[in-house]
Amino acid sequence: MPFARPLCNGVQGAALAWLLAFGGAAHAATPAIIPLPAQMKVEQGSYTVTNVVAIHVGPGDRPAADAARYLAELLGRTRGLSLTVIEDAAATSRGGIVIRSDAAASVTQAEGYVLDVDARGMNIRARDAAGLFYGAISAWQLLTPDGAQGAVAVPYMHVADWPRFAWRGFMLDSARHFQSPDEVRRLLDVMAQHKLNVFHWHLTDDQGWRLEIRRYPQLTQIGAWRQPPGEGAKPYGGYYTQAEVKDIVAYAATRHITVVPEIDMPGHAQAAVASYPDVGVTGERPAVSIDWGVNPYLFNVDEHSITFLHNVLDEVMELFPSTYIHVGGDEAIKNQWQASAAVQARMHALGIKDENALQSWFIERMGQYLAQHGRRLIGWDEILEGGVPPSASVMSWRGTQGAIDAARLGHDVVLSPAPTLYLDNLQSARSDEPAGRVSFQTLASVYRFEAVPAELSAEQAKHVLGAQANLWTEYVTAPWQVEHMAFPRLDALAEAVWTPVNERHFDDFVARLPAQFDRYQRLGITYADSAFAVDMQAQRSAGAGNKAVVSLVTQVPSGTIRYTTDGSLPVAGSAMYREPIKVTLPVTINATSFAADGHALARARTHRFDAQTLASIDSSAMEACPKGGLGLRVRLLPDATDPAPVYNVDIMDSCWIVPKVALDDASAIVIDGAWLARNYGLAGDASKVVSRAAHTPLGEFEVHLDRCDGPLMVSLPLPAAAAPGRTFRVDGTWLALTGTHDVCVLSTAPIHGPLSAVGRVSFISPATAGATP
Repeated sequence: MPFARPLCNGVQGAALAWLLAFGGAAHAATPAIIPLPAQMKVEQGSYTVTNVVAIHVGPGDRPAADAARYLAELLGRTRGLSLTVIEDAAATSRGGIVIRSDAAASVTQAEGYVLDVDARGMNIRARDAAGLFYGAISAWQLLTPDGAQGAVAVPYMHVADWPRFAWRGFMLDSARHFQSPDEVRRLLDVMAQHKLNVFHWHLTDDQGWRLEIRRYPQLTQIGAWRQPPGEGAKPYGGYYTQAEVKDIVAYAATRHITVVPEIDMPGHAQAAVASYPDVGVTGERPAVSIDWGVNPYLFNVDEHSITFLHNVLDEVMELFPSTYIHVGGDEAIKNQWQASAAVQARMHALGIKDENALQSWFIERMGQYLAQHGRRLIGWDEILEGGVPPSASVMSWRGTQGAIDAARLGHDVVLSPAPTLYLDNLQSARSDEPAGRVSFQTLASVYRFEAVPAELSAEQAKHVLGAQANLWTEYVTAPWQVEHMAFPRLDALAEAVWTPVNERHFDDFVARLPAQFDRYQRLGITYADSAFAVDMQAQRSAGAGNKAVVSLVTQVPSGTIRYTTDGSLPVAGSAMYREPIKVTLPVTINATSFAADGHALARARTHRFDAQTLASIDSSAMEACPKGGLGLRVRLLPDATDPAPVYNVDIMDSCWIVPKVALDDASAIVIDGAWLARNYGLAGDASKVVSRAAHTPLGEFEVHLDRCDGPLMVSLPLPAAAAPGRTFRVDGTWLALTGTHDVCVLSTAPIHGPLSAVGRVSFISPATAGATP
């Protein structure tokens, strides 16, 4: 094997793993453990596990028995193996699979384990229960190296493994969109299979209060429900009873996951103030917000409001035994405090100089209260403003600077920076991606994240607890989408926070993913294959009307692209893509990428190319106008759960660039549009929304050539009956032009009402009239 080389620090090198997975051997040959162990040495030979193999644990060894039962259950679900768990005094001398607590295990780090496979079987040892559990997870992965069922051969090996960081987290936002208890437990299960150990649960925000508080029942009677925009929309909401929360926390604990609740304060308080106006600043009762973003409502700073929140925290601490309680602290715009005479008098009495310092005082009151109960406060990095409270730990989301500043001041930090670790960002520009934020965070960008900022000294770096990925759900409305946005990017994050930094190699990680995809399929996880899906782009051949050249590409250049043009789905023996394909229009191409063993890395994508589709562009392929940004991909209605339709929009400027359109034969233009909810809390940025003069009651789509200030080609009045959730089509005559041009579409619709959006722009030629998509 020309790429074989000595093991680097006990871990197989990237080149060897790549060769095994994609260069001529089945991906099963690579020990496909994710996250990659700290040390792993593979030997010659293998041990075969069949249904006659038992899992042995010692008598009274509860942690080992729990890990063994979980391993047996997982293998039954994913490999069809039915392994019996046997408790006996001679467990350590048995063959088969042995799991045991061992105070003398060679790995001394918390959560670490040792796993050995030899001719007698598999042996897992650890000093603590978490280590045994993670050893069992690695064993499960070794026993599911592919999608096959039944007996499996595991190579001889020695693994000594432990995590790099103690905080390996994932945050789920249940305040914006509610997930059922079963959906939360399902997510916890998959987290555990990635050796992630902190579930940060975002439970309150302007758009919903999701946690039952017995002392304040209106928090869920009122605060858990909102009235969405759109004709005939029903109230949206839901909440977790205290019994459900206790069950979820206990379920997580059996999988060695700590649940850290987030109760937002002093901002993001609108749902709470809607429930109890007396804890707000103005005394008025707002509706529970339907607006994503930054809303103005704050908690008051009087003793009544402080006591209210202490009482809430009492019940939160009853439910969540975690050391840390997250209090938010982010995006608290201070307008209400600034405008309140009572708040200003309170500041004066306390000797507080400004509203940022008042927030620091407020957060410190919460931190002191939690400390009195043996807990610790953690908040987003805005709590650094006005002076960081002495008791606080900081979660850095506005990049990494907050973590750097806090660590230098001696505070513990968790890295969770946007946009890299914000999984509501889309994974690719593909048109089949769902709604989300259009700041593309690829599998590779998440994998390459480094949790310890280079600016920190070795001593300061000790304050880095770890990192977590966040899944905000303004645009993530359904369980399938939670899974699509999370996986496999959570695999990448898991390796970034577990594996030693010098052993992380993206190519090696990619080589281990096919086996993980097989596991996901067995578990019914709706993971994203965006990194391996084939994108297709066509360009007409100059001077040949029905000839074109089609290029195929994947985001991760792994495996082999194969395609068909006869309507069939590609298989391992289909034509291999080597260079752009010369085609005669019309043509339909099906394509996907394959590992060398014939394992499909993504589902096949289909694209029909003809004169009309080449002159029809949907919003996913459009570009932002100068000084703008198509930053969001949204659905027709904010709470819709279907994958499509979706629209790329710039909520500050309704403007789109349609790039490089061949206009030689165009005689008409058709724009498919939609009226969307304008449900965005913009705070101080509301005045920056671009308004344009309209010439009809609901405005127009103005279409300009080459530039947004270029020649006006056509003005298409927008239709009446503007209401969120309605689609429409407008069309007009297009003047004869030649060549390829950019086209700019501007909306002049009023900015105080539904948001007009472009879904697709089509240029019609005489030959394709009536064939608009």
